Parts: sequence; structure tokens; C-alpha cells
Amino acid sequence: QVQLVESGGGLVQAGGSLSLSCAASGRTLSIYTIGWFRQAPGKEREFVARVTLNTWSGAITFYADSVKGRFTVSRNNAQNTVYLQMNALKPEDTAVYYCAGSSRSGNYIYTETYDYWGQGTQVTVSS
Repeated sequence: QVQLVESGGGLVQAGGSLSLSCAASGRTLSIYTIGWFRQAPGKEREFVARVTLNTWSGAITFYADSVKGRFTVSRNNAQNTVYLQMNALKPEDTAVYYCAGSSRSGNYIYTETYDYWGQGTQVTVSS
């Protein structure tokens, strides 16, 4: 089993920045990709970004168009931690942010590809 714990959410004004962390524990070597998703009230959970984990090559990242150029996902393999740096935040970025781990191949923009989920952390951007 793998446990994921997010931290770093909070309240920020539009244009500000926040950094989220996702700490993985347990059988972390089984995880190939960590994804970030978000869910706003009344909306479906949507893909934000993802990064490969436990690879000897450089990290492979991918972003949703809505956050490209504003958010940066990075990893620290030694600490089994993935980060999401969020800059130029907008009110529409307000949501609960989740990190998720996948040990399989597939399309990583879909929630079904992920096996493990954190509890989520609230991000609120005021206008």
C-alpha cells in the first residue's frame, strides 16, 4: 500500500502563489507517476499536472492547459515528495487539490488511472 499526504493549501489573493506538497510513504517504489487533481464545489475532479517518480531519467511532466505556464510540478525522489508550485493564482483555481499515485501505464489525465489518493488540501483564491 501507498499513503499520500498533501499539505500547503490555504487562502491567497488573486495573483499570489502557493506551494503544495505530496508526501508518499509505504510501497513508494511501485509508483511511476504522481498526479495532481482538483475539485471545485459542484464540479468533477479534474487533472492539473503530473510528474514521473522513481525514474533514473529526468522527470517527465505534463500540465493541463488551464495551468500551463503558471503551475510547476517537481519531485524529490530521495524524500518521496512531489511539489506543485502555483503562481499567478486566479479565483477559478479555488478547489480541493488532491495528489494521486499510479503504478500502471495509461492516460494520466483520468482519475481511473490512479490507485492511491491523498485526503486533499483546500486552496482558496480570493478576488
